[in-house]
Amino acid sequence: MEKHNDPNLRFNKLSQQEMGLVQPVPVPSTQTRGQWSSKLEFLLAVAGQIIGLGNVWRFPYLCYKNGGGVFFIPYVLFLFTCGIPLFLLETSLGQYTTQGCITCWRKICPLFEGLGYGSQVVVLYSSIYYIIILAWAFFYLFSSFSSELPWASCRNSWNTATCMEFDRKVVEHLNWTVTGNATSPVREFWERRVLNLTDSPNKLGSVRWELALCLLLSWILCYFCVWKGVKSTGKVVYFTATFPYLMLVVLLVRGLTLPGAIDGIKFYLYPDPARLTDPQVWMDAGTQIFYSYAICIGCLTALGSYNKYDNNCYKDCVYLCLLNSGTSFVAGFAIFSVLGFMAYEQGTDISTVAESGPGLAFIAYPRAVAMMPVPQLWAIFFFIMIILLGLDSEFVGLEALMTAISDMYPSFFLVGHRRKILLIIISVGSFFIGLVMVTEGGLYIFQLFDYYACSGMTLLLFAILQSVCISWVYGADRLYDNIEDMIGYRPLPIIKYCLKYVTPVICTATFVFSLIKFTPLKFNNTFQYPWWGYAVGWWFTLSSTLMVPLWMVYIVSVTPGTLRQRLSILTTPSEDLPMTKAQKNSLLAKQSEQDRPLGDMETPAWGHNLLDRDTGPL
Repeated sequence: MEKHNDPNLRFNKLSQQEMGLVQPVPVPSTQTRGQWSSKLEFLLAVAGQIIGLGNVWRFPYLCYKNGGGVFFIPYVLFLFTCGIPLFLLETSLGQYTTQGCITCWRKICPLFEGLGYGSQVVVLYSSIYYIIILAWAFFYLFSSFSSELPWASCRNSWNTATCMEFDRKVVEHLNWTVTGNATSPVREFWERRVLNLTDSPNKLGSVRWELALCLLLSWILCYFCVWKGVKSTGKVVYFTATFPYLMLVVLLVRGLTLPGAIDGIKFYLYPDPARLTDPQVWMDAGTQIFYSYAICIGCLTALGSYNKYDNNCYKDCVYLCLLNSGTSFVAGFAIFSVLGFMAYEQGTDISTVAESGPGLAFIAYPRAVAMMPVPQLWAIFFFIMIILLGLDSEFVGLEALMTAISDMYPSFFLVGHRRKILLIIISVGSFFIGLVMVTEGGLYIFQLFDYYACSGMTLLLFAILQSVCISWVYGADRLYDNIEDMIGYRPLPIIKYCLKYVTPVICTATFVFSLIKFTPLKFNNTFQYPWWGYAVGWWFTLSSTLMVPLWMVYIVSVTPGTLRQRLSILTTPSEDLPMTKAQKNSLLAKQSEQDRPLGDMETPAWGHNLLDRDTGPL
């Protein structure tokens, strides 16, 4: 089969195309790839991907830590200058090319195909470690079906002599020495029952078989959500992307009715304008946009590739971005109202109970739930929400990875059951790798994945290269022509100018600041990892980021011609991309001009053809 993007073939066709001898190749049919059954499936799939655990456990904490309400100033600035433009870029790129995030770059600008490979390395790493959170959440969910929540008391076999059940009436009589040495039952449940955490990364210990079974359950669910491609994914998201909102509303209403909730909300939103002068606040806002919007990892491109060609991706992007940020904002009320209640019950300041990340989901919030009436009910609601938020982010990312690989070799993977076999291989392989993170020392490995595999610096670097490639190499005006051909009008010009100027500048500044402020990972901010830990971490980072320059060196070296010819070939879009209406009209005009009789022309037809083409010296 002829490969339209093969460098040697393109070199041979270059002069033919300029002489008008080669016509654009028709766009291949989407029947073998599949399409979303409805627009709603696409919207729910994207919402499920971008609205995840970070909306619940990261954004509210960042808002509280970085000046409350004033944090929205840098957050909204990054949203409109980086978030929405890049979101539109990736979604429209997939819809226009009908390709995953590797082959779309091969069609748009082969020189930057390494962006696709690098982003899929990030997706693979993320899929391996992100699902561990689901295993923990399943463990907590199953533990919630008991007469007494196991993390509510110190009367368990795993508790130590320093375990202390905190009660508001008792706290007032505790002296500072006892309080300082005491540990909470929820922390002991997390560290000694769930993880049985070792005291060093050098001691991984044995596999926690209960967590391993929860991990296996998570992978089985993900497999069957993706096994039929968008046909199954599009149906599952009707539940996984909507039910968490019901849980969030229930928890929000319950939280707002608790004593001390108002104090928690004040801590969440109380503005501190002086924090705007801290560069760390701006960096946190920028990285939160990239984390929560799934930008620069190729998932949006893959999901957009299953759209109909005339789908209004512009409106979809704006609505989805606003929905994502709105969900983060509302989740802050649900979380901090409960944290305010917990601080009230313990008679302490909310700053001592506010946490982010797994600490919020598996320590702070379960502790607060244990203080409520009917705690089992609220624990079940909370962990169902956590599982569904994480599940759709996980399997949609897995679908994007499958799309990228299948589109590279469609004649092989889209035949029979080969795609399902590939999915089994990826799922089983990822499960066995993930077993390392459900050992007694697995949390150490998990934090290495979380810190290095999907770091903010990696995403920022991809964002810089992506915006430069589309805006300056492919052309921002050409991108707008493509979008106009799909939706019937051009998006606001400010988005184009952001992609050309503002987005690269802001991302570069944030990237440089991240490099300056970078510090090696410390486990729980206390002790350093051994040398092999940092070696593994840097492997995670470099194995994705180096894909871009390594691919450039490789593809330039194997492409024939002079260096200028090679760069020209590798920055020229594929011939089988859909033609815009303007291109079609121009082609028809040239063809009609060639078909006119010679007597009707002032100059010969061949004279017009040569003058109309910038062919250079003959």
